[in-house]
Amino acid sequence: MLTVEPGRVKPLAEELLAVRGVTEVYSVAGPFDLIAVVRVREHDQLSDVVTGLIAARPGIVSTETMIAFRAYTKRDLDAVWDIGVD
Repeated sequence: MLTVEPGRVKPLAEELLAVRGVTEVYSVAGPFDLIAVVRVREHDQLSDVVTGLIAARPGIVSTETMIAFRAYTKRDLDAVWDIGVD
């Protein structure tokens, strides 16, 4: 989650999409300006991407990182409750 200087949201969103490991970037309302989704094989790689390739970019004021341990999708939840009866 990124806090960005005024006027830099769109340019930074486009720049971040070119960063290896960044798969999606969203402009959002609330305390942050952008959310960048980063996918890496090992958690150690996350620090390289966040600190080396994202946080050091001009226009980024601050970052906050959250790590997802498991993803739940509607399809996954439907499968949990499917008992095979139509």
